[in-house]
Amino acid sequence: MRPACETGTAPPAPLDEAWLRQRLAALPPAAVPDWDTLLQRTPGSSRPHARLPRHAAVLVPIVPAPEPVVLLTRRSALLRHHSGQVSFPGGGLDPMDRDPAETALREAREEIGLDPATVGLLGRLPVQWTHASNFLITPVVGVLSAEARWLAAPAEVDIIFGMPLQQLLDPDAPRLIEGGLRHGSWSWPHPDHDIWGATAAILLRLARILREF
Repeated sequence: MRPACETGTAPPAPLDEAWLRQRLAALPPAAVPDWDTLLQRTPGSSRPHARLPRHAAVLVPIVPAPEPVVLLTRRSALLRHHSGQVSFPGGGLDPMDRDPAETALREAREEIGLDPATVGLLGRLPVQWTHASNFLITPVVGVLSAEARWLAAPAEVDIIFGMPLQQLLDPDAPRLIEGGLRHGSWSWPHPDHDIWGATAAILLRLARILREF
C-alpha cells in the first residue's frame, strides 16, 4: 500500500520563480545532525563506519520556464561508485570551499558545464544522510536563468534530463519501496529512469516544502 504524502496549498499557474522563492524563503539554516541522532533515525542500525560521515553538497537545479523542471543526471557507467544511478550534480566538500553552495556550484560546473553566474540560489534543504556510503549531503536549491546552458561531461555523466516540477507537487507520485535491498527507500515514477535512494529522498523533501508552506 502506498502511503499518502502531505498536501498543501495549491500552487499558482504558472509556477514561477517568485513563487519558488516565497516557498523556500522560510527554510531554516540546514542543521547538521550529530552521529547519535543519525543512528536514532535509522531503526535497528548500528555504527557502520569507523569514521564520521563525510560532507557533500548537491545542486538541485530548477529550470523555471515555460514548464518548470528539476534537472537530474544519470551518472556515467564508467564510474567506480554509484555508476548508472540518477543523481543531482554534486560531490564532496573541498577544503577550499567556503560553504556547501560553493561545493554544489563547483561540482555542477564540472559535471554539466553549468556557469555559476547563471544560477540564482534559493536556499538549502535539510541535510540528507546516506547510510550505506556514509555521506552528509546538503542539497542547495537554485533557479537557472534564461542564459543557463548545460552539457554532460562524459567522464561523469551519461545524460541530463528534467523532471516536471508539477509532478513533485502530486502527493500520490512518490512510492515507498517494500522488500529487497531498497526496502524503506522512496522512488519517483519516470518513463526512462530509475529515481530512488538519496536523490528520491531529496526530491520528496523539496516536494513537501513546496506543498506545505
